[in-house]
Amino acid sequence: MGRMGKPNKGQSVQFLFVMVLFFVLAICALFTVSFGAKVYENIEARMQENFTGITPLAYVSNKVKQADESGAISVVQLENTSVLAIRQVFDDTVYMTYIYHQDGFVKELFVSLDSQFQLADGLPVMEGEGLSFEIRGDRLLQVKTGGESGGTLLLALRSEGGKDEQE
Repeated sequence: MGRMGKPNKGQSVQFLFVMVLFFVLAICALFTVSFGAKVYENIEARMQENFTGITPLAYVSNKVKQADESGAISVVQLENTSVLAIRQVFDDTVYMTYIYHQDGFVKELFVSLDSQFQLADGLPVMEGEGLSFEIRGDRLLQVKTGGESGGTLLLALRSEGGKDEQE
């Protein structure tokens, strides 16, 4: 009867060992979750940098490839902004697509050639840290994005033309 009411030394040591082991495992789990959250945060930041630096280049590349005809691609200066101008003809009417950077966004403006417009009328396509265009030689378009993750893209215009204009 005396043994049931009083715990012995061995049971106390076992209980203490189990509790210490539990706390060590809990602390390890906490550090693992904390480390994983930091890794996820870093991956998310890098993905966002890549998106703002590379996606505008891919967007411009696709637009240029879709409209690469003789004299259709040019770079103009409008409102002190470097603008990519893409000329297209639909039903005997000439339309222009202007791609540029303004107010933290890559914007696109689609207008008929004879319409009155301002660059502020363009629609935001995506966020960006800057976008500039330059025609090099006769058939090479250079596109640059700004910011730390910015990049440069050189596109060979397959068609003739692509003259640099000033407005």
